[in-house]
Amino acid sequence: MAIRVNPSLIDDLERYGAEDVQKCYHCGNCSAVCPHADESYVFPRRSMRSLQMGLERKLETGLEPWLCYYCGQCSEQCPREAEPGETMMSLRRWLTARYDVTGISGLFYRSPKAEIAAMLGLALLTGLGFAAWGSTHGQLGIYEGEGAFLNSHYVHLFDWAMAAVLTTLIVANSARMWWLTIVKGTPAPVPLSLYLKHAWRVPWQFFTQQRYKDCGEPRPWMLHLGLMLSYFTMFVLIMFFLGTVQSDTWNPVHVLGYLATIGLVGASAFMIQGRLKKTEAQHKHSHESDWIFLAQLLYVSVTGILQHVLHRAGLNEAANITYVLHMMGVVPMLVLEVPFSKWAHLAYRPLALYFAELRREAIGQVEAPPLPAGARPVKAA
Repeated sequence: MAIRVNPSLIDDLERYGAEDVQKCYHCGNCSAVCPHADESYVFPRRSMRSLQMGLERKLETGLEPWLCYYCGQCSEQCPREAEPGETMMSLRRWLTARYDVTGISGLFYRSPKAEIAAMLGLALLTGLGFAAWGSTHGQLGIYEGEGAFLNSHYVHLFDWAMAAVLTTLIVANSARMWWLTIVKGTPAPVPLSLYLKHAWRVPWQFFTQQRYKDCGEPRPWMLHLGLMLSYFTMFVLIMFFLGTVQSDTWNPVHVLGYLATIGLVGASAFMIQGRLKKTEAQHKHSHESDWIFLAQLLYVSVTGILQHVLHRAGLNEAANITYVLHMMGVVPMLVLEVPFSKWAHLAYRPLALYFAELRREAIGQVEAPPLPAGARPVKAA
């Protein structure tokens, strides 16, 4: 079968942030220093080569970019300054767009202006909608309970509606990822037994980020883990315990909320500081989507804190206004950023690690089929 190439693939990847790909002359230093590269997944070198050759289908069905955590060792050791780590990051953006069934991811990554316009438009609609609802169903001076400006019960129903939309998009995109990487990209059938055998890898990698820890330096792993767990904790609290979170009565849920908020603000601040200083390899290059992600995360965290403080201080009118401003950041982040931008990595990376193991073992079974009962392997002379 003829191999189709895309001669403009490098140019296309530049719109996703790829830099200096042509400088790579495949010395192999990047893969040699990578703590995760092995004989099955030789990255970044293999991805760099496929990109230079225009092997679009090979990259589209591959998993290597997701197995990279951008520790920066490859870029630091590159004698040609080809920035292989940044190229892998760009490929993750490109793959996110490939998995997206709506085409929104590709639009956002290629045009930050379109992403910002969509976010501001949705934020404005959110603000107008909540303000209109609150003014017709409650009073600005009441924060919670009967006559509240934004009653937690109805906000909770709105959150569940958003969660349904969000889940549908993530499941659809993840299914396309599975189709490309396992069905089309794996040269051996994957039996159901392997899916069941390795299913534990998805929650384990999601909640521990263990592979990132294996990169060597503990601080980036702890920062990444803290951000992920803080966001997940806050998401669970809002989805299932919103009334308790907003209650005036002290309870343990508030402690979790405070810890999650500290994690979100702290991680955002560290990441912003790193990208401003540019002292670490993974922070030397910043795509517009990176700044949008951090700005939105910081905005949502700060307005959430301010809303809570104003409510506790008895300034209910100010608290309700801040609540609307807070939701103007939350809704665009959940509806636009989580399924279509950087937050989607939280779903794709654990799945990629799961799929990588399925592919590895399925191919291994074909190359080395099980021996008949009672037979012994023949040793080479």
